[in-house]
Amino acid sequence: MKIMIDAGHGYQTLGKQTPDGMKEYSFNRSVAAHLKNYLKGFKDTYVYFAHSDLEDVPLRERTNKANTLSVDVYLSIHANAAGSGGWHAAKGIETYIYSSKPREAFALANGIQLDLVSATGLKNRGIKTAEFHVLRYTKCPSLLIECGFMTNHREAALLKSEIYRRTCATSIGTSIVQFYSLTKK
Repeated sequence: MKIMIDAGHGYQTLGKQTPDGMKEYSFNRSVAAHLKNYLKGFKDTYVYFAHSDLEDVPLRERTNKANTLSVDVYLSIHANAAGSGGWHAAKGIETYIYSSKPREAFALANGIQLDLVSATGLKNRGIKTAEFHVLRYTKCPSLLIECGFMTNHREAALLKSEIYRRTCATSIGTSIVQFYSLTKK
């Protein structure tokens, strides 16, 4: 089983942050690292990163890497935002798949979405379709997971918490293990 994890956006991406200054990438990369650590404990499971802490990796390079490695699933980790600066009332978790709704991607998204909502107690915003590059140009089932809103005061505090980051990673990892029937080492 080959899994590509993408800490959405990049280390130097401008503008993606909470109103009080936490960059989205710091959340994304932490969840990605915890998720990779979790998944390494399963037999015949290889986990790759699409992102880099040294530079912003272009989207095309990320999807090309996934396709070249022939990964079985691509997961892009994100934190959401609403409004145009400042705090906002929008809240909750949502998961995106490609607009053609590939059956395997939809089934996996459904499991991850329900488990993540249950583990975090946040609002279920559902599974949505989108034409995002990482969903459209990967050859495998691909998901983009929004783990809460950076622009919601309560959720921003959670996104900054290492406990919440681990909770998201473990929940996503558990869903993957169950969906693909992975065996512990």
